[in-house]
This record gives sequence, structure tokens and C-alpha cells, in this order.
Amino acid sequence: MAIAVLGTGVLSGLGGTALSLLLHMIQHLAYGYGQPGGPHNFLQGVSAAPAWRRFAALCAAGVVAGVGWWALGRFGRPLISIAASVGKTGPGKPMPPFSTLVHVLLQIVTVALGSPLGREVAPRELGAVLATATGRVLRLAADDRRIIIACGAGAGLAAVYNVPLGGALFILEVLLAQVGQRAVLCAVGASAIGAFVPWAVLGNVHQYEIGPMVVTPAVMVWALCAGPVIGIGAHGAKRLAGLAQNRAARGVGRIGWCLVVFPLMGVLTCFYPQLPGNGRGPMQLALSAQLGMELAATLLVLKIIVIMGALRAGAAGGLLTPSLTMGGLLATVLATAWNLWLPLPGVDVGTTALLGGIAFLGTFMAMPLTAIALGIEFTHVGHDMWVPIFLTSAGALMAFRICARADRVRVVQSQPHAPGSMSARS
Repeated sequence: MAIAVLGTGVLSGLGGTALSLLLHMIQHLAYGYGQPGGPHNFLQGVSAAPAWRRFAALCAAGVVAGVGWWALGRFGRPLISIAASVGKTGPGKPMPPFSTLVHVLLQIVTVALGSPLGREVAPRELGAVLATATGRVLRLAADDRRIIIACGAGAGLAAVYNVPLGGALFILEVLLAQVGQRAVLCAVGASAIGAFVPWAVLGNVHQYEIGPMVVTPAVMVWALCAGPVIGIGAHGAKRLAGLAQNRAARGVGRIGWCLVVFPLMGVLTCFYPQLPGNGRGPMQLALSAQLGMELAATLLVLKIIVIMGALRAGAAGGLLTPSLTMGGLLATVLATAWNLWLPLPGVDVGTTALLGGIAFLGTFMAMPLTAIALGIEFTHVGHDMWVPIFLTSAGALMAFRICARADRVRVVQSQPHAPGSMSARS
């Protein structure tokens, strides 16, 4: 098992490194940046690119997404999710290696070209496939294979974002839903190795740059007040995403949808260069307090539209960074309104963007502890900020659960034979 943990961490780290390099290479080629003296990050590169190039990149993303996933569905083996592969009591169905690899590459290529979905699912799936092979070669017991597959996915996440703690908590909180000593030991070891391996190529860096963040009474009050609002927003976005995914295009129809949705995104990027990609650029602007209320609200609405459009068109990808960005933009709007319209001490907009992003991510993805760890590792924020982070996340989770319970009650009451209905009483 120790050999399996070591091998899984190394392989997931190498896989995450390769996928990150491929992503950056395609971004540079598509938007023409990265040369000496020019833009060196994705948002700057997209902003500096001419409008025709932005439109062409999104059109190319539509072609790759539509044709690629149609062909995969037509000629490849059925895809198996990581959760289904991990299983609840033992390894479930194995993930088909070749089809999963094609699925992974399609995600990386489309995100690099400007798809609004996240890139984190691809390294997780690649890590899980590699871990499955490791467990099979080492002839691990069923329970140990289950742990190793989850470790491969978490180590892949740790590799691309340099988040060893977030990767370990993702394994335990989301995939295994257990904290036994054996699972914790394997999760921590694999995630640490997965995060360390890319340092030699990608460097030991964090995702977002932040300025000094100070805990003030105003920030604490804002966290208590804004948390429930953010939770309600996350619940609404979750429902929209569920509708879009349930109605996602299939078969040949996926080609048509992608050839319509992605070019329309390309048109929008001619006016808003912050839209392409998973949302890291807008989130960085929010953390730096470089977005006004009007621009933040506009980007929030457009981000929701393009994310749901991509899901409806049948594109695949993650929702980690997109949900973090939606929360950061929503918090920016709330904090700006707070400063302008309420007779209360002002709050730092960049600070509230971090609080809102973490709270939205944790409720939207149903992983509050992992979201908190990711937010801390993404930014290296100081210890004192953990208190308002916890408060905002708790308020958001509470409101999200209340909304979800209300939805369940509404569904039950709408059924013709629900207890208490007219037909049931008769």
C-alpha cells in the first residue's frame, strides 16, 4: 500500500504537470501571447489579442467540443465518473483508459481555447485512471483499491493547483466520505507527493495574489450578513447547473449546440475579455478590488450565462474555479453596495471577494471544508482571516441547506399522492 501511495502521488503529479504545460501552450498559441516583453497571463493575453482572434479561438473551441465529444460518445466506451469508480463499499466500475484519456484531453483543449468551465476535472480523472492501473498491478485488496483511486484523483487536483491540504480533504470529504486513519494517511501522503512533483517544472507558486487583508468589526458584520445571501445565490446557480446538465445535448445535436454556443461566447469576448477561461482572471481582479459594481454585476450575469450555455451544449469540465469566481463577483457587488448605500463602516472589497468566493464554492460544490482549504492555499491568506472565512461559509451553508429542504418539501407536496394532499386524504 505504501508503494501504491508513492506511485500514485508521483504519477498524478507528472500527469498534472503535463496537462498544465499543454494548457499553457495552447493558450499561448490561440491568443498569441507569452513572448518576451508581452503579456504573460491568460487575462492579459486575451485582453491584448484582437477581437477576431478571440472570436476564432472560441469558434475553434466549439468545433473541438462538438465534434470531439460526439465522436467519443459514438465510437468510444461509456465514460465512468470518479465517484462511480471509487464506489461506496469497494471499487466500482473501472474507468476505460483510452476513452477517459480522450475525455481529459478534450477538456484541457477546450478550456485552453476559452471554454468557461474548469480544468480541474481532467487531472483528477487522469490521476484516478493511473491509480486504478497501479492498484491492479500491485494486486491491492478491494478496499485499498478504492482508497488508491480516490488518492489518484485528489493528488491530480493537488498537482495542478499546488494544494496538498485541499487535495487531501477532497479525497476524504468528497470521494471517500470517511476519515479513518488508513484513509487519512494515504490521502495526506499521495496529495503531498502530487503537489510536490510539479515544483521542478511549474514552480512552488500559489494561484492568486492578494494584498494585506485585515479583520475589522465591519468585515465580521459583513461576513455574518452576506453569508446567507451568498448561500441563496449558490443554491440558485446549482439549480441552473442541474437543469443545464440534465438537458445537455447528446449525439449529433451536441455538434450543433457547440457550434452555436461557443461562437456566441466569442462575440461576447470581443466586448468582455474577462469571460474566456475558467474565471481565474476575473477572480484575481475581484481580489485586487479592480472591479466596479457595474462591471462585477455584468461579469457575474455573463459568467452564469456562458457557464450554463457550455453545460447545455454538452461540453465537459469542472466547476471549481467557475464557482469560486461567481462567488467572488457576487461578493464584490454586495460589498460595493454595502459601502455605497448603508450607513455602516466600509469593508475592503478584495477581502470580501475572498470570503464570498470560498463560501460560494463550498456550498455550490457541497465541500465546505475542502473549499476553505483551497481558498487558503490559493492565496496564502493569513491566519486571522480564517475567522470571517468560517463565518461566511457557515452562513452560506445554512442558507443553502434551508433552500434545498424547501425544494424537497415543494416537490413532495406537488406529487399527486403525497401525504396531506387531497388525493391522499381521499
